Amino acid sequence: MNEQRVALVLGAVKGIGKAIGLSLAGKGIRTALTWYDWEESSSDMVRDFALTGTDHMIIRQDLRNTDEIPGMIERVVRQFGRLDILINNIERGGMPVVHGAYTRDQWDLEMVTTFTAKRWVFESALPYLKQSGNGVVINISSIAALVGRSGPCSLLFNEGYSALNRGISLFTETWARMGAPEVRVNELMLGIVDTRHGDKTRGWGLLSETERQAVKDHTLLGRTGSPSDVVKACEFIIDGAPFMTGSVIRLDGGYVLGGDAVRPMPPGVV
Repeated sequence: MNEQRVALVLGAVKGIGKAIGLSLAGKGIRTALTWYDWEESSSDMVRDFALTGTDHMIIRQDLRNTDEIPGMIERVVRQFGRLDILINNIERGGMPVVHGAYTRDQWDLEMVTTFTAKRWVFESALPYLKQSGNGVVINISSIAALVGRSGPCSLLFNEGYSALNRGISLFTETWARMGAPEVRVNELMLGIVDTRHGDKTRGWGLLSETERQAVKDHTLLGRTGSPSDVVKACEFIIDGAPFMTGSVIRLDGGYVLGGDAVRPMPPGVV
């Protein structure tokens, strides 16, 4: 890792965003970290990043206010002088088991948080990422893009959330073209991960034990993911895959493939 590099991690107050940010800071990469909701977790965020000993800045920013995003990016660049890595990790992830059917206000909140904010952050950051000469963008999305509101995840994925995540994959491909050759843009499409639709979320807690087990049984590896699983994949994209751009990596333990076993090969009749 180049200690001069600078990363911007969205949604870093807890869960996956925080884990990614701490991993980068632990490797000496200077980090800018945004948060807005979950104020009760903000003091832990301040403490944990201070313990890394790496130069960082914490920004409370409502990314739904897209007019403020260019100024936020400029603030990061003024502080550190550059921007090399963008972890585009922001979403609402409205869960049917929590929110029920969409209301108009919930639909609009899903749109701006899960989809629109990602677009404006990328557009504002792209010139600085290009100046880096070796920029990296990781869009964090969901397998909801592929499975929609179906099967064991019917209670966890709304159709609006699913549609927006399918759109993120189009963003990834288009942005890879826009960023090349100075910036690589890839996507991590997550399955059920702790703090993100899995354990330590309100929705997961509202499922019955039978419903939770059905999600695991539908997953080839028989478990949900952890933030550390996501961190390892991010580390690979950032420093272990210099020839990869425009790719969508499914990190779901095999949920999309389903938990059905392959039957033994029959003897045949010929």
